[in-house]
Amino acid sequence: MTWVKICGITNLEDALVAVEAGADAVGFVFYEKSPRFMTPNVVREIVAKLPEKVETVGVFLNAAPEQVVEIADAAGISAVQLNGFRASSSWPVTKKKLFVAVPAGDLMASVGDMPANVAGVVVDSSCGTGQTFNWDDAWTSVQAVTQYFPVVVAGGLSPENVAEMMCVLDPWGVDVSSGVESAARKKDAGKVKAFVAAVRGAEAGR
Repeated sequence: MTWVKICGITNLEDALVAVEAGADAVGFVFYEKSPRFMTPNVVREIVAKLPEKVETVGVFLNAAPEQVVEIADAAGISAVQLNGFRASSSWPVTKKKLFVAVPAGDLMASVGDMPANVAGVVVDSSCGTGQTFNWDDAWTSVQAVTQYFPVVVAGGLSPENVAEMMCVLDPWGVDVSSGVESAARKKDAGKVKAFVAAVRGAEAGR
């Protein structure tokens, strides 16, 4: 089944909505300038009340490797997603699952810099803009990278367009944030359920 991550979670209620809808992972943003910014202590309280099977992912942008490790440990999350990392020498030394976000246009050029233990490459238009990229143009690079790493598609996804994207790119996973929100820090339960249902429906139609 396609791995589904609901990102930009800011409260327990929304996290539980995502879990009940069938999401495989929830994401918490540790970038201070984001409207969805979270502190490690609050995230730890949320994570403690979620089923162990749910992946809990901390999202970082241009953070120092030691900061990533410190925050991830304090928050009790199971995985980290790194935005803005390029040089292999700068990867954080952590036992948590590692996801790397890459703009679609930089996808092929970035693969060689990634360590072998990457659990997934998150392909976006640009880090956290909530905009789609051209799926047809990205098809060749996505299929090439899939030979080495699981690919997660993000960027402007919604219940209305995720099935179309899956038909084009057939990714290992999908990642959504603003596309299932009623406001910047509040998920819409109906949209979250509709998004997961659309993903599962697209799978059935393959």
